[in-house]
Amino acid sequence: MAMARDGFVLTSTAALTAAVAVIGFQLANPSAAAFRNSPKELVDEVWQIVNSRYVDPSFNKTDWRRLREQYLSRSYASRTEAYAAIREMLQKLNDPYTRFLDPDQFKSMQIDTSGELTGVGLTLGVDETSKKLTVVSPIDGSPAAKAGLAAKDVVKSIDGQSTEGMDINKAVAMIRGRVGTRVRLGIQRGERQFEVTIVRERIEIHPVKAEVRQTSVGKVGYIQLRQFNGNAAADTRRAVEEQVKSGVQGFILDLRSNPGGLLHASAEIARLWLNNATIVSTVERNGESDRLVANRQALTNKPLVVLVDKGSASASEILAGALQNNQRATVVGTQTFGKGLVQSVHSLGDGSGLAVTIAKYLTPDGTDINKAGIKPDVVVELTEAQREKLIQNRSDIGTKADPQYVRALEVLEARVRKEGTPTAQTRANAASQ
Repeated sequence: MAMARDGFVLTSTAALTAAVAVIGFQLANPSAAAFRNSPKELVDEVWQIVNSRYVDPSFNKTDWRRLREQYLSRSYASRTEAYAAIREMLQKLNDPYTRFLDPDQFKSMQIDTSGELTGVGLTLGVDETSKKLTVVSPIDGSPAAKAGLAAKDVVKSIDGQSTEGMDINKAVAMIRGRVGTRVRLGIQRGERQFEVTIVRERIEIHPVKAEVRQTSVGKVGYIQLRQFNGNAAADTRRAVEEQVKSGVQGFILDLRSNPGGLLHASAEIARLWLNNATIVSTVERNGESDRLVANRQALTNKPLVVLVDKGSASASEILAGALQNNQRATVVGTQTFGKGLVQSVHSLGDGSGLAVTIAKYLTPDGTDINKAGIKPDVVVELTEAQREKLIQNRSDIGTKADPQYVRALEVLEARVRKEGTPTAQTRANAASQ
């Protein structure tokens, strides 16, 4: 399996995001098949892809062959009926990440994730325990972020309609809409329930924010990475190169509320910091595993601290896990989201699409973080008051008003002062340069 291929998807979204088509998704296997006139053929096309690619050969203890007989024995008067049947069939897998997208949704998925997009800027997932529609993270600066929505918020209703049992594709379709229109969301945060009304906007997504800051140990590079889209690796490389030239003594890489994206972007960014190390391995249904490695491409061996929280998911967890396992970075914050699955995206004969879970990934030390997440080296929990304050004043994130950032800076300063006792990975980096 060519793991570095753009088509592999590592995202915590369980469906299209409300503002971004799907963060980090690209085509894995564009179909050359001709337009299929029979809706039944489309049902079978979906079944065949899942049958050959799905990560679990037991199909989550579902009799997948019997389902084919069941759904192909039906008559479908329209594609709408076929689409409904496909979604019903896929629900049997009990996997929110394997999903069908109608042609409009699939077209949205193919929008360049670095361009100008329309919506509220909300990345959605399904909590695997509660099965509730859950916010993975709002896109920084988006209408959802400005409205105060945060990771792990539960979306209870959309324009007054309950989301209980609602198909996530339907939920996303209800949230998405034209620029200037409004959507009303019922939110549950812990024991608190409230409503927010959000105006849809055009959103420019800039995945990297980078600054050089003066500290007690000299210059420090701060890099905030919001998502792993098509430009994330190049933008991060540019930021690191510029900060190295400016003479920084160390780096803080902020992955908080980063919901994930493209596998290759995560790997390329890991290579900016690692030499001769495993980044991640994946395991497919047949037990075959593949590894992505860093091979003498690191730009720096200066001390590094990585900030994470419960909104850091998928590709964020791969990057944080690789840097932590290889003793290249100290991870600070709270336990991450816990999404360790890989999807591929397939175009279907009538212009619709299918995302299929094809593998699980493991950190360099072989840990399966799905549902468990990455545990920080230094845990910094925010109080509810601190969290609410940062939600309301997002410009304070990554500043001295941000307790997690303050602790990360303290850890980095301590590491810089201990230049005489570098980590094992730092020694390996230094020896190879």
